[in-house]
Amino acid sequence: MAEITAALVKDLREKSGAGMMDCKKALQETNGDMEAAADWLRTKGLSKAAKKSDRAAAEGLVAGKLAADGKTGVLIELNAETDFVSKNDKFQTAAREIADVALTQEGVDAISAAKTSSGETVSDMVTNLIATIGENMRLRRSARLSVDQGAVALYLHNVQGEGVGRMGVLVAMEGAGDAAKLQDVGRKIAMHVAATAPLSLSPADLDPAVVEKEREIQTQTAMESGKPREIAEKMVEGRIRKWQEEVVLLKQPFVMNPDQTIEQLVAETAKELGSPVAVKAFVRFALGEGVEKTQGPDFAAEVASMTGQA
Repeated sequence: MAEITAALVKDLREKSGAGMMDCKKALQETNGDMEAAADWLRTKGLSKAAKKSDRAAAEGLVAGKLAADGKTGVLIELNAETDFVSKNDKFQTAAREIADVALTQEGVDAISAAKTSSGETVSDMVTNLIATIGENMRLRRSARLSVDQGAVALYLHNVQGEGVGRMGVLVAMEGAGDAAKLQDVGRKIAMHVAATAPLSLSPADLDPAVVEKEREIQTQTAMESGKPREIAEKMVEGRIRKWQEEVVLLKQPFVMNPDQTIEQLVAETAKELGSPVAVKAFVRFALGEGVEKTQGPDFAAEVASMTGQA
């Protein structure tokens, strides 16, 4: 049997990222064959990943990336079990690499099957990371926004490292004017989105089921006021309009200038640039939202505090 030296174990550990004892065991099992040992560790990693797959993963990182031309932006959410892992260099690097892949692949399945710069698939990279770090992990979701003319802006909140944070927002600004100006305004709107968490871009984009539920609530409240039906119906319509101003991005007061709505900010920008400008779309990822977890930070309150609107 080949001698398993400390140097050999160290080399395998640096190559695989696995623990020292796992590397020693792999070399013993493969008679000191480095490549076979690396494969053995990978197989062992797959086993570890399967054992951890049923454990809740609601922590981790949101990673964001803009294309070199500024016309495409992506967000991905890579989850782990504990907040501690978000500070791990390997985990942060993995999140950034997945964001790079997301610039050319759309959807979790396509991203997972695509290869990273190192030549391994995203799925394999995550599996190996599970084996190395020892926590369940998953690529939960991704989003990509693009414009033909204009710029996509990215804002990351509660930044944990380069290109990664605990919340991310993309805003697509469409227009033929100065791209740098559009990028700047887009980032300010992205900060606003982070703080206010709008439900949609415009009233027409609101989920009909959400609107109907709000209408039912307001109708019940109006009827209980004892007002005549005709007056109650007008009260409902007025309250629905007010509610839309609170939850629709374009109708919301701009957090950096509450005397101006986002719609007015966009119109002002178009006037300055001398050409039409529109917010095409936005995406907001808050880490772990919608996943059952312990009480975490209030991101909206944090951003509102930063902009002086708390």
